Amino acid sequence: MDAISLLTIFVLSIFVGIEVISKVSAVLHTPLMSGANAIHGIVLIGAIMVTGHADSAIELILGLLAIVLATINMVGGFVVTDRMLEMFKPRKDGE
Repeated sequence: MDAISLLTIFVLSIFVGIEVISKVSAVLHTPLMSGANAIHGIVLIGAIMVTGHADSAIELILGLLAIVLATINMVGGFVVTDRMLEMFKPRKDGE
């Protein structure tokens, strides 16, 4: 495929993603976040595998940057999910 086709698919996927996420009800956001965390874990494993096969310094640097960003994204997703789950726990009398 040429670059224009790939860019068109990428832009259309952004619009579809925004449309799908905006239609999700508040009750389903926590399971959706958990699924997204699983995807981020797969991205992290992929970044580690690709970086392991780096041949040049620039590939290694970009791979390490991808690992760091994927890790931050995954950990942040778990933090947000944990905060959301805290909202559903019953409150104690003193709080």
